[in-house]
Amino acid sequence: MPYKKKPGDAITVVSIYKSLLKPIFFRMDPETVHNRVMRLGKFLGRSKANRALIRSIFYFEHPALNTTVAGITFKNPVGLAAGFDKNAQLYDLLPELGFGFAELGSITGEACAGNAKPRLFRIPQEKSIIVNYGLMNDGCETISNRLQNAIFRIPIGLSIAKTNDPSLDTDAGIRDYIKAYRSLHPLGYYTTINVSCPNTADGQTFGHAQNLRPLLAALANEKHEKPIFIKIKPDFTEKELEEIIKIVNSYDWIAGFIISNLTTCREGLKTPKEELDKLSPKGGLSGLPTQKRSLAAIRFVHQRSPKIIIGCGGIFTGQDVIDKLKAGASLVQLVTALVYEGPGVISKINREILCLLHKENLRSIDQLKKKYHTLKKDGPAL
Repeated sequence: MPYKKKPGDAITVVSIYKSLLKPIFFRMDPETVHNRVMRLGKFLGRSKANRALIRSIFYFEHPALNTTVAGITFKNPVGLAAGFDKNAQLYDLLPELGFGFAELGSITGEACAGNAKPRLFRIPQEKSIIVNYGLMNDGCETISNRLQNAIFRIPIGLSIAKTNDPSLDTDAGIRDYIKAYRSLHPLGYYTTINVSCPNTADGQTFGHAQNLRPLLAALANEKHEKPIFIKIKPDFTEKELEEIIKIVNSYDWIAGFIISNLTTCREGLKTPKEELDKLSPKGGLSGLPTQKRSLAAIRFVHQRSPKIIIGCGGIFTGQDVIDKLKAGASLVQLVTALVYEGPGVISKINREILCLLHKENLRSIDQLKKKYHTLKKDGPAL
C-alpha cells in the first residue's frame, strides 16, 4: 500500500510545540521540565479516555512501516531510547505517541540518587543536551515489582547498568549487573546490557574489553529467555571497536548491539569546548553531536558482525532514520528530538520515512533493509 503525502499531513502539533510550548520550557531548568513531563505522562497514561485523546492527536501507522526484528514484530522502526523513562513509568502512554517500541531505564542493581544537580544542560545551537544524571533510578527490585502485572501494548525493552557506586570493583559490579538482569530479564520483550554510560562517579564502564569479557562470561551462565543487546559508546578507536565486536560475536545468545550511547567528545562543534566545559565539565552529549559518530560505528560494526543493530544518536528526521537503516541498523531510537521537536516528532518522522521509501520505489522498511543490508568481508573505517 503506497503512501503519498497529502496536504492534510502537516504535523501541526510539532509547530505548536516549537512556537508555543518550547519557548516556555526552555526558560525553565531542564530537569524540572523533565520531571513535570513525567508526572503529566503518568497521569495521562492511567486513563483510557486520556490515552484515546493523546492517540487521536499523535498516533500514526502504516503497514509499510511494519518490521520483525529478533522475532519481535514492530509497528514501525522508531523507538524511545533508554534515559528518558528511567523508572519505567510511561509504558501506558508511549504507544499513543506513535512509538514502535520503547526502552526503559537504565535500571541498576541498587537504587541510585544520581550525580549532584544541576546535571542536565541544553545546548540549542548544537541540538544537544549535556547529560550527567549518573544513572538515577529506583533500583531493580522496586521497578521489577512495579512491572510484574504490566501489560505492554508495544515491545518494551529494559536496559540494565551497574549501580553508580565507586566502591564497587569489577567483581561487585558484575554481581550488580546479574542482580538487575535476574529481576528484569523475564519482564520485557528484550534486555539491554548498558556498558557505556559515561556518567558514573568513578568514570569506569564495562564497555572496555578488559571488563566486558568477565561480565559477558558471567552473564553467559544466566537464562536467556529474550533477545539481549549490548549498548556501546560511539567513541572507540577502530582497534578498540574491533575487539568489542570480536567478544560480542563469540556469544550466540547476544542478539546484537545498540549503537550508540552519549559521546564524551567535545571537539569539532560550533560551540567551543571551553564553553561546554564551563557549562558542565562532566557529562555526555546527546543529539546531533552523536549523529555522525554513531552512523560511522553502525557501518563499521555491520560490516564485521552478523548481529542485529539498533541505531541511536542524532535522529531528528525521517532521513536520519533512513541513513541509519542503510548503514546497517534494523531499528532506531531517539530521545533528544522529543526535547527540541516535541512529541509530534514521532508521527512526523514516520510520515517522512514513508515518503522517502516512495521516492526510492520501495514498498516497505523490510524491502529497504533487504536491499542495503549486505554483509561484506572488508568494511569501511571509522
